[in-house]
Amino acid sequence: MAKKGKKYQDALKQVDADKAYAPKEALELVKKVDFAKFDATVETVYNLNVDTKQADQQLRGAVVLPNGTGKEQTVIVFAKGEKAKEAEAAGADVVGEDDLVQRIQGGWLDFDVAIATPDMMGQVGRLGRVLGPKNLMPNPKTGTVTMNVTKAVEESKAGKVTYRTDRDGNVHVPIGKVSFDEDKLMGNLNMINDTIVRLRPASVKGAFIKNVSVSSTFGPGVKVDFTQF
Repeated sequence: MAKKGKKYQDALKQVDADKAYAPKEALELVKKVDFAKFDATVETVYNLNVDTKQADQQLRGAVVLPNGTGKEQTVIVFAKGEKAKEAEAAGADVVGEDDLVQRIQGGWLDFDVAIATPDMMGQVGRLGRVLGPKNLMPNPKTGTVTMNVTKAVEESKAGKVTYRTDRDGNVHVPIGKVSFDEDKLMGNLNMINDTIVRLRPASVKGAFIKNVSVSSTFGPGVKVDFTQF
């Protein structure tokens, strides 16, 4: 493993690795120890007691954060006719059909969210190998395959984030920027926590949440006492 830099080591010294901090205290510490020269993203990671080999124990979806993400989302929409016009009116950055599919096949990936109407998924499906690994493939579970393109575009622009469990049962979700005050970050973290708790699979036995941490882009992780939510 590569050796961490001096700034990281200095930040790490300010974090008690054996302590689980109260949620707001953890966020305050993340802001304090951040050393990036830009407005870093703050992320939370939930380690869950799930078996991701079981379909009913895989969490995947999307939620609109009450205080946004602090990032301007570039949103594209695969649609035609009236739905294309609706997407443009809602503020989509790029709207297209086969021309948009071909553009992406040519290597263009300068966007954050892809939305598609159901009738376009035949063409969009050809992009699975390109968009799938980057978690950009439109999916009904995240509300990005829909006929209500106006709502989908507006929510994406307002701070909608997607989440899914990885193979180790972790869920990584951005909750804002270091420049956010603790109350805004706390509001977003509460939304994520409420969502994950609500989605506990019925087949999970014992404790559902194993660990929760928060961190900035380059900063060390800070454990959160999730019993204090």
